[in-house]
Amino acid sequence: MPLDVIMPALGMAQESGVIVAWHKQPGDAVAEGDVLFEVETDKATMEVEAQGAGFLTGVVASDGDQVPVGDVIARITDTADEPAEAPQPKDDTGAAQPATDDLPEGQTVIMPTLGMAQDSGLLVAWMVEPGAKVDADDPLFEVETDKSTVEVPAGVSGYLAAQLAEAGEDVPTGQVIAIISAEAPAQTVTRSAKGAAPAAKAPEPQAAPKETKAKPAAKLESPKARQTSDPTGRILASPKARRLALEQGLDLYRLVAAGVSQPFHASDIETLAAMPDEVAAPAGAAAAASLHLTADIPAEGFTAFMAWATETAGMTDGAAVMAGLAGRCLDKASAVVAVEAFGQRRLFDVPGPYLSAVTPVDDATPNLILRDLRATRISGLHLGGEDAPVLSLTTSGTGLTLTLEAAQGQITPAATLSLLGDFAGRMEQPLRHLL
Repeated sequence: MPLDVIMPALGMAQESGVIVAWHKQPGDAVAEGDVLFEVETDKATMEVEAQGAGFLTGVVASDGDQVPVGDVIARITDTADEPAEAPQPKDDTGAAQPATDDLPEGQTVIMPTLGMAQDSGLLVAWMVEPGAKVDADDPLFEVETDKSTVEVPAGVSGYLAAQLAEAGEDVPTGQVIAIISAEAPAQTVTRSAKGAAPAAKAPEPQAAPKETKAKPAAKLESPKARQTSDPTGRILASPKARRLALEQGLDLYRLVAAGVSQPFHASDIETLAAMPDEVAAPAGAAAAASLHLTADIPAEGFTAFMAWATETAGMTDGAAVMAGLAGRCLDKASAVVAVEAFGQRRLFDVPGPYLSAVTPVDDATPNLILRDLRATRISGLHLGGEDAPVLSLTTSGTGLTLTLEAAQGQITPAATLSLLGDFAGRMEQPLRHLL
């Protein structure tokens, strides 16, 4: 059956996205993980990947169009000539609504898209009772994805007038799960995501069972439209492919050695995982990650500093703050730091010692890559060098583990010790940055 392609919600405050460019044309064959189009929000430009295999049909939005979140803009069908009905317009919320005629008026809250590979979220628990008053920043519910469990804020102040999903339900992204009214409701509505009458008691939150799929036999594909390599020697891979390789501890160099064409996508990670052990990385790959250092620090210092910085200085962007702290650890008057999280990369210019001067940039070569893995279950890694030294943050109990990796020749051993030691000190006591 056809698979709908919707405009994803990349943030709780996002109401629409602008299609920057389509990477596939109507009638093109697509594989799961292939990049379909690029979407721009007020915060970033991101690639949107296909959630299934087939052919792209029924495209109703063009480059430059601004599309409400949740609107169906295309379909992936079984054949290129399969007739696809024009996607039906959504209601004013831009999201799929459950059948109802008795919902209260108010601001709708949808199941957010917390990662590009996510097409649903497990509602773990409601944190606000029906009818209770909430502020925009109050946690409304907890949602679990394949990467982490996240508290989702209400996004608007008012009263929780309707809960349209129950704890333990797996809800598609973009679907309305709550309504927040401006006035206290005379009567609240509580029901399941399927629109059925709720049970007398909400089921206890349960961990979503993980399906185990048989890994396909390794297969090598001949280069088609995809290029075989980057002239600079960099491995070309989609954000989702890099994330999957990182989570599974797989080495993308093995795909290069095996002759798999680039850029790599999610489907290539299955091929990589199924490769026999004797398929080795190229000889230079082991030497490329000759520098690997770790440091453990408590997490309370940075958490408390961000709360203080948000309240007193209005600095709400944690990625920009971390970029400022990391950039000043480099022996440079000005630096560019790339911050990677949830498959998204953001670039920041760090021109001097003041955190308020850190600004986002659209295109630049980073001097340092900062990989924020605190929201994942990853507790350790050894991936190897990239185009610039890489600082990774992972959780370790109640603290943080900082891992610095650099390719041979990028930075001296003495400089790595200084970089990691300085950054660890600034993350543990961020006020050092102001001294």
